[in-house]
Amino acid sequence: MARATTPTRPPGRPRAGVDAEVFAATLRTVDELGYARATVDRIAAAAGIAKTTIYRRWPSKGELITACLIDAFGPAPLAGADRKEKLAAAVRWIAAKIGEPGIGAAFAGVFTDAVGDPALREVLSTRLQDPYRIAFQEALGEPENRVLFVIDVVVGTLLHRMGMTGEPMVEADVDALVEMVVRELR
Repeated sequence: MARATTPTRPPGRPRAGVDAEVFAATLRTVDELGYARATVDRIAAAAGIAKTTIYRRWPSKGELITACLIDAFGPAPLAGADRKEKLAAAVRWIAAKIGEPGIGAAFAGVFTDAVGDPALREVLSTRLQDPYRIAFQEALGEPENRVLFVIDVVVGTLLHRMGMTGEPMVEADVDALVEMVVRELR
């Protein structure tokens, strides 16, 4: 007679949901402590996991933050009847995301780290910027250099405001930014 067997699972914590827990803990930690003090040790503790679990998935804090930002931003909402509406929706979406707790500080911090780290710049470029750049190019019918200029102006302006005031840009200023960018791409 055959014995009934129970399915075995690998030892340790189940993997489903670990990424979501780590991303949530990352944003909380960055929001509470700032980017520089949000170490992998502190993020792991906030997520209730070992730091080796983080390092198995992301070999550096920069790669963890990049993955966290990609998850937080999700796909670009490029809906609209015309280029102007699509561009306006994209700028407002970016402004709203950067204003969410921890995201602006994480974004600014990883960019700062990338200044002196060519490998991290490559990760940011290929994993974070390129998918959005390509989507914007296709949706707006603009060449790469113009889309990169718009991304630089919008993200740079939003992060500068966050860095100077500690607060996201107010709606009236986002509206002015939208108008400026739309005017430039006419």
